[in-house]
Amino acid sequence: MAERVDDANDPRLDDFRQLKDAAARRRIEGDEFFVAEGPVAIERLVASGHRMRSAVLIDRAHERMRDLVAAIDAPVYLVDRDVLRDLVGFDLHRGAIAAADRRRHPTLTELAADTDRLAVVEGLNDPENLGAIARSARALGIGGLVLDPTCIDPYTRRTVRVSMGEVLFLPACRIGAGHWPEALTTLHDAGFESWAMTPGAGSDDIWTLDPPPRLAVLLGAEGPGLGADALAAASRRVRLPILSDVDSLNVAAAAAVAFAVIGRPT
Repeated sequence: MAERVDDANDPRLDDFRQLKDAAARRRIEGDEFFVAEGPVAIERLVASGHRMRSAVLIDRAHERMRDLVAAIDAPVYLVDRDVLRDLVGFDLHRGAIAAADRRRHPTLTELAADTDRLAVVEGLNDPENLGAIARSARALGIGGLVLDPTCIDPYTRRTVRVSMGEVLFLPACRIGAGHWPEALTTLHDAGFESWAMTPGAGSDDIWTLDPPPRLAVLLGAEGPGLGADALAAASRRVRLPILSDVDSLNVAAAAAVAFAVIGRPT
């Protein structure tokens, strides 16, 4: 049953403080929990099976989510909009946030054993790009994410929101510092080919290639793209055929196109 809270300083709301302060959120969340924002992301959170810790809703959001909230085995706190603003540090117009426990990330070997399609991302530090990639991956048959040591946390609030909660269904493996060069070798030993997505000269047109049974698609950060080591270690370099007077696509858009092409009926 939902409970009214009228004070933003109530310790029961501590999971949700300083939502826009990335450093503060790393201290508060650690590797223990994450926050989902908005009714859709919370609905997907519940469906994903992550254990919810608590939810905070304004009345309008509670009306929309009444049936869902009634089935949640966790505290649900109702607050006024100004209390929510004081709590999180900005006007959260969706009026709904929830905290849930993180799951253990699989190892690369475990992830490779469970799927034949992977997205491998290097240097991606924009939460919205990672969220969009995760959403496309889920929609287009990619079974997991492999993140290099510098990639942003896939459980950041904005990543979860932009993915519409789909990142919560996608197993993600974080490669530790010092082990990134070995990651592609591990995948190759598990029977994967790796396609490094790059508009650079000498890359193969993706439409001319038959996707192999096991495939890892490598994606680099916006701007610099994949590093030289990743390009050298990949099975092949692959491009999307775009107009010659356009430099490149946004990495999230390129990922969606690549995922769709490799998943096309043959």
